Amino acid sequence: MQSEAHPRRWTALAVIALAQFMVIADTSIIGVALPDIRSDLGFSPEGLSWVFNAYVIAFGGLLLLGGRLSDLFGAKRVFTAGWVVLSAGSLAAGLAGSPEVEVAARAVQGAGSALIVPSALTLLMMLFGSNSKELTKAFAVYGAAAPAGGTAGVFLGGVITEWLTWPWLFFINIPVALVALALTPRLMPSTPVRHGSVDVVGASLATGGLAALVFAIVRAPEQGWGSPETPVVGGAGLLALALFVAVQAQRSEPLMRLGIFRMPNLAAANLSQLLLGAAWVPMWFFLNLYLQQVLGFGAFEGGAALLPMTVAITLGMVVVAPRVMARVGAKPMVVGGLLLLAAGLAALSLVRADGSFVIDVLPASLVAAAGMALAFIPSLQTAISSARPEEGGLASGIVNTAYQVGSALGLAAMTALATAQGAGELGNAAALTDGYSAAFAGAAGIAVVGGLLAAVTLRRPAAPPVETPSVDEPEGELVAA
Repeated sequence: MQSEAHPRRWTALAVIALAQFMVIADTSIIGVALPDIRSDLGFSPEGLSWVFNAYVIAFGGLLLLGGRLSDLFGAKRVFTAGWVVLSAGSLAAGLAGSPEVEVAARAVQGAGSALIVPSALTLLMMLFGSNSKELTKAFAVYGAAAPAGGTAGVFLGGVITEWLTWPWLFFINIPVALVALALTPRLMPSTPVRHGSVDVVGASLATGGLAALVFAIVRAPEQGWGSPETPVVGGAGLLALALFVAVQAQRSEPLMRLGIFRMPNLAAANLSQLLLGAAWVPMWFFLNLYLQQVLGFGAFEGGAALLPMTVAITLGMVVVAPRVMARVGAKPMVVGGLLLLAAGLAALSLVRADGSFVIDVLPASLVAAAGMALAFIPSLQTAISSARPEEGGLASGIVNTAYQVGSALGLAAMTALATAQGAGELGNAAALTDGYSAAFAGAAGIAVVGGLLAAVTLRRPAAPPVETPSVDEPEGELVAA
């Protein structure tokens, strides 16, 4: 990875941040349009959830492969290929005339995103080289794009659904992709192609295992946790993931080098990202439902109500987080951020059936946003900078996999909890509120666990260092820890 900063690095960073914004927005932008999609394409109530799940599963399941391809064939090439695949999936999703085509197209979109994200992070590291101060600022901009995309996606979905039609939720990706494809050759640094093989068996086991595990948890509320399908499918997923680990241990060129987790702080930072996703995504998902189904907000009004949270996250990550990190380091920020997120979620669990946005939602959501802003950047940067430079794509794939898998599992588990507490009784504001309150409380518990684990597992760098850092201990660790 080059040590000198690229002359067009800030312009290139804008393209990279836009990529992160779009791929995360694609997970949330379809939420308010699901009733229209169901009506037009003939989805069953159970099948409709796969408009969301197909994207998330393909995205999370293929991130490791995307990271490996980025390391082998060059981040710039894979970044470009990802935009092409995302555009093709977006076009097919907008033109789909049946549920099967729609779900398949969403999976193609997810595959494109799985190529874009790890290569984008590798390009970011290359663009800013060893300038730790600028690198922290770059991570702040990149990091802010993720939760901003998730929250703003709800708002954009409401605007597009109300003023256009639902296919434009997918078509909007195409002009953005064309801009990115036009700018990438001039802005992004190139890397030589490395010799190596692609672990197709490992990629299949990882993707299949994650898909089966998420499928089992998502379906459990519908089929029942005691249904034979739940343990069988879930067990198959766990078995596939266990086989993936066994295969990786035997391969000379594995998809994921297991030894990478011996790097200081890498495993701990990824665990923080997993639990952060598991707490954050259920929060905005159920908050949107509370606004629309209990408080009576329309799609546009519900999306607009989340804008203060989006602004708070953006300012927190871009302005506040880099300054705090320079003073106190990563560990206090991750621990404090997760606990602050838990406090915001606990406050949201007190929502009332006859509540109001100003009293019940706004203060608590801003506290949660502040926690997210503090925890996301240092845990992300620690996970990436802890790896060897030549494994930047792999580290990017791992940390994004952790966040996406945490998001999917957390949402599935909180959906089951909310349903058990009454969230399935549409039209009953009191029952819905009880269900959403339970989901907020459950997500708060996840955030507390994340904060406690980060306090125990994240390490500070030794000062002064006993020996000169080797290739296994890059200077990025000193910045992030």
